[in-house]
Amino acid sequence: MRLVTDSAAPAPKRRRARTVAAAVSGCALVLAAGTPAAAHANGGHGDRNTEYVALGDSYTSGPLIPTQVDANCARSDHNYPSLVAAERRTSVFVDMSCAGATTEEMWKPQGTNGPQLDAVDEDTDLVTVQIGGNDVGFGSIIATCAQLAAKDLTGNPCQQYYTSSGVDQLALTVLKTAPKITKVLRDVHERSPHARVLVVGYPDLLPDDGSGCYPSVPFAAKDFPYLRDTEKRLNLMLRLTAALNHAEYVDTYGPTRGHDMCKSPADRWIEPLQPASPAAPAHPNAKGEAAMAEAVLDRLDTGRGH
Repeated sequence: MRLVTDSAAPAPKRRRARTVAAAVSGCALVLAAGTPAAAHANGGHGDRNTEYVALGDSYTSGPLIPTQVDANCARSDHNYPSLVAAERRTSVFVDMSCAGATTEEMWKPQGTNGPQLDAVDEDTDLVTVQIGGNDVGFGSIIATCAQLAAKDLTGNPCQQYYTSSGVDQLALTVLKTAPKITKVLRDVHERSPHARVLVVGYPDLLPDDGSGCYPSVPFAAKDFPYLRDTEKRLNLMLRLTAALNHAEYVDTYGPTRGHDMCKSPADRWIEPLQPASPAAPAHPNAKGEAAMAEAVLDRLDTGRGH
């Protein structure tokens, strides 16, 4: 079943007949005619016998995307874990993702949400983890760069600010986040030694060609490529950390390229700071969550070790 249904969606790695119907409740699915129920390979454990736990921050939880099912965590029932669980018909699905989560919330409560890792146990078969953006400081970076833009709209005041010491502080923060991700993955493996673990990267937030779109996204012109490269650096760190800790990496940047927050409302899967579709600022909308679900399903289809 194809999860991204608009005409501008990128083609999947392998052509499939995949369709997700927006359901009144529970992410109900309509199977395309002639498509077997188990259209996706079983990911190692068999869909209907799989216990799936989703861990992550707001890019996972889906703030403001209908229908919100957890006000404390701004969690949507149409976020990518819910779409993945629904299509694969997992026997048990626990979504612990929570807006604002850092790696620390893997071990400590966040409001009414318990420590996210408490949901992982010896019966867990599949774990997706999308974390690190708040450790790096996505929110504060956006606020800082937007504020600094007025100083020099054609220059790179944000980059100058973060590199004024002679060291790129954002690059350094990404490096410092790597051991935190490693700790999370090691704990996941300890709690569920047989689980298949997928580290999910972050989608394309800004134009990949380095162009800007002030004032829709209020950054100075030459800060767009700097911030784009910072996100790519974060994703590279997640990819390498996953490889070093017996986990698989899910690229969501590539599949969402060209649908960043500078695109028109019809084409974008990431909303700008003033969203036109139900989503948090600088976050995926429903199409973006569907695209990330597609990327996860593609990764599950490839099997372990690829």
